[in-house]
Amino acid sequence: MPSSSAPVRFLTGITTSGTPHLGNYVGSIRPSVRASLTPGVESFYFLADYHALIKIDQPDRIQRSTLEIAASWLAAGLDPQRVVFYRQSDVPEIPELTWFLTCVTGKGVLNRAHAYKASVDKNTAAGVDADSDVTAGLFMYPVLMGADILMFNAHQVPVGRDQIQHIEMARDMAHSFNHRYGAHFVPPQAAIEESVATLPGLDGRKMSKSYDNTIPLFASREQLKKLIAGIVTDSRAPGEPKDTEGSALFQIYQAFATEAETATLREAYASGIAWGDAKQILLERIDQEIAPMRARYQHLMEHPEEVEALLLAGAQKARAIATPFMAQLRQAVGLRSLTSGVVQAKVKVAKTSGVGFKQYREKDGKFYFKLADSKGTVLLQSLGLETPQMAGKSIGLLQKDGVAALSVLAEQLEPVGDVQALSAALDALKTAEV
Repeated sequence: MPSSSAPVRFLTGITTSGTPHLGNYVGSIRPSVRASLTPGVESFYFLADYHALIKIDQPDRIQRSTLEIAASWLAAGLDPQRVVFYRQSDVPEIPELTWFLTCVTGKGVLNRAHAYKASVDKNTAAGVDADSDVTAGLFMYPVLMGADILMFNAHQVPVGRDQIQHIEMARDMAHSFNHRYGAHFVPPQAAIEESVATLPGLDGRKMSKSYDNTIPLFASREQLKKLIAGIVTDSRAPGEPKDTEGSALFQIYQAFATEAETATLREAYASGIAWGDAKQILLERIDQEIAPMRARYQHLMEHPEEVEALLLAGAQKARAIATPFMAQLRQAVGLRSLTSGVVQAKVKVAKTSGVGFKQYREKDGKFYFKLADSKGTVLLQSLGLETPQMAGKSIGLLQKDGVAALSVLAEQLEPVGDVQALSAALDALKTAEV
């Protein structure tokens, strides 16, 4: 978990594969916009256009969806000045990190991914090859999602219950990488609003573009009325008590209504409200919340240049974090300048003597190093530094000059306890380098 002084990072993305619907709104857009207004929260919102390539081969559709989703977030109250709001493909460090994570993620983990297993099961039932029409993109989807999350060390990721597995996989990737290369990633947590994690569609199944059962978020009032009229209900006549359990109409209403409003409709169900009247109540409740946003949405759809400018500005903010972090990760895995690698190689050899430096990054975003003896006792501890290069340079100076370097590095170090033990450890490092 983040320290009390560091802001909690909240990250969410929506795949740019279609028009945003009410399920996207209640499950992702609305809670994430609310979270962005919470003190002490640092929020990241992205348009997942790389993910869209996995299942969409219509370029115009991806472009249109990107505009629609961006406009929806902005119309719902997202303030780009308060958050990092960006298009996934504008941050090239994300696919690079995807490869790093690919190299520490077991194939067996990906074999268990829900989307991949569903495709395999479908093919098996059809009597064709298990991997027929399964692209590497579909198989690797969880790794790209892991990179989205871990690039910014998000602490909380709002997802539907069916997406929890991907957050768990991202946690596994973080642990796997950290185990090999030191503590670089914060294992994320899934954030779920229990009552609205998955919104039913017109047919009662999960609201999804795949099922063609969605209600577009910014449908006109007339369109909204027509779609709500099509929500599947049972055949109970007016006057007959009706069950709220399993009622798509009731669940959608509950996602928008207050507890008191929900209780009132529940009583109406028990009293035998007519389905037509219940659908009218749902229409009025949804339109009450969505109508004030429609004008802003329509303006943005008619002025895509405004949205583009906001996304490019957001990408600059995102890359201000991603670029130095990837430099740190490249250093950690060994993709280094041959010059800096000489110092690092010496440190690695020195560890065989039981004494060694360790570089790492804390949740405050700063870089640290420490020197420990063969028993794990910390002999020297740095303060937070702005870049991993500063930490590496300081380590090199300590290896070269020993305790004489302490006066030069005084502003970077915590007070030294046992100077004699520290001197012996630094001497051991010098001996190991010879």
